Amino acid sequence: MSSDANKNPTFDKSKLPSRYVSVGPESAPHRSYYYAMGMTEEEIAQPFAGVVTCWNEAAPCNISLSRQAQAVKKGVKSAAGTPREFTTITVTDGIAMGHAGMKSSLVSRDLIADSVELTMRGHCYDALVGLAGCDKSLPGLMMAMVRLNVPSVFMYGGSILPGRHKGKDITVQDVFEAVGAHSAGNMSDEELHTIECVACPSAGSCGGQFTANTMACVSEAMGLALPGPAGAPAPYESRDAYAEASGEAVMACVASGIRPRDVVTRRSLENAARVVAASGGSTNAGLHLPAIANEAGIDFDLQDVARVFKETPYIADLKPGGRYVAKDMYEIGGVPVLMRALLDGGYLHGDCITVNGKTIAENLEGVVLPDDQDIIRPTSAPLSPTGGVVGLTGNLAPEGAIVKVAGMKNLVFHGPARIFECEEDAFAAVERRDYKEGEVLVIRNEGPRGGPGMREMLATTAAIYGQGMGDKVALITDGRFSGATRGFCVGHVGPEAAVGGPIGLLRDGDMISINAEEGSLSVELNDAEMAQRRQSWQARTHEYQSGAIWRYAQTVGPAYKGALTHPGAKSETHTYCDI
Repeated sequence: MSSDANKNPTFDKSKLPSRYVSVGPESAPHRSYYYAMGMTEEEIAQPFAGVVTCWNEAAPCNISLSRQAQAVKKGVKSAAGTPREFTTITVTDGIAMGHAGMKSSLVSRDLIADSVELTMRGHCYDALVGLAGCDKSLPGLMMAMVRLNVPSVFMYGGSILPGRHKGKDITVQDVFEAVGAHSAGNMSDEELHTIECVACPSAGSCGGQFTANTMACVSEAMGLALPGPAGAPAPYESRDAYAEASGEAVMACVASGIRPRDVVTRRSLENAARVVAASGGSTNAGLHLPAIANEAGIDFDLQDVARVFKETPYIADLKPGGRYVAKDMYEIGGVPVLMRALLDGGYLHGDCITVNGKTIAENLEGVVLPDDQDIIRPTSAPLSPTGGVVGLTGNLAPEGAIVKVAGMKNLVFHGPARIFECEEDAFAAVERRDYKEGEVLVIRNEGPRGGPGMREMLATTAAIYGQGMGDKVALITDGRFSGATRGFCVGHVGPEAAVGGPIGLLRDGDMISINAEEGSLSVELNDAEMAQRRQSWQARTHEYQSGAIWRYAQTVGPAYKGALTHPGAKSETHTYCDI
């Protein structure tokens, strides 16, 4: 890259992907299309930066992304790039939750990554800025960035402002739990209606440390995002400055040659897992971090994630296990303050490079942990000495399982199994209060392959909590839990029932032990009994025998590796960025 005496740099396109569609006589047909859209010769001669959003009218998570994209494009233009905006899908979990629509959720993560890959490849864009709001769109865009390995910057669309009810902040989690209270006769129709009307007062993603905010924190901790934008709520106009800076930053990456796989390393993935554990983040990070790692050819599965969790203190008092929401953390300095506390405690790799060309430690220079607050604690005085999320293994989960323990007092549970073959059956039983204190509710056939789609179970777990039974029963599943789930809820049990995992062999009354202190999940059955039951086991046939969900079931791998649908960078013969 060279620059004139004043400002705008000029770029050599001879090694950039866009040379195929913008340079030389053979590109005349392509340039004719650009002229049709009002582009100038100068714009065509500059690097092309894809600006992708998940904007849609499905939910508040994504409704503000189009506005923020315009600020990104302004930043790209100011740094001598030509922005090309496009969109991809999302499936919003808050609306997909509690019915068959949730089978689309995890499937959408990989479809988002695939669609961005195809758009970038098809149009030969040189760089990528991605803005995402809802749960699966964040990892989906980050996966695409690492897969393509073109200069990229991620930016979160921002969280929703908290609702207020009876003098307290509330979130959509409270609405789901209110449904349980209502079904138990502990809440009137009028009260439920009041809560649903005030819980979500603005644009933005769910405000607690649920999956969207967890993965937003991951984007900063891993270095794919600039410092700061993960915290600012979606309605804040200050987000435009972050967006413009992200556009400028991606062009600086084109100039310097910084690419996502320079940023996403095993050490930066460990930093990301630290932040998840320290913030009591979503168990879904146990799926998404391995999937992002796969795009870089790095082995980093659920057990690797769990080892980091086990070594990390829980220091951020955030919902659903704690008291505060993302806006509160932003007001004391946001994710950089959380990372500062971890760095000061010796829990972060400060030498990891980030998309702005600086290391984590350099980005955190001047950031301090304020004394006059109780949202984030120093690592020397944690809420608990180990992370808010714990990995489990045992004869019921040879490939592992995961549980969020943030805010829980009792970390051990022992009780008889109550078997449900799908979430609908479990939710119906909970609505009827047809379950007993001390039981371990088992929801199976909800894994990546068997669901298909590995549904989240927030409707069921929230109803249990709303009925006042959250600490009186446990729940295990080969499916997933929402980041908003709380209570003794174990997800990602693998191998899943659909492939003959032990969870598929359980019967009513089998005694199950869950120990989140030791990290174990076991059933009181010996190997001989397991083997005998396996002889009579038959896979359950699901209803999705065509279409996108069927196709997903044919390719998806086990949850502990991230529910992957392709081999990843280890099998590459070339990367897109080097075409």
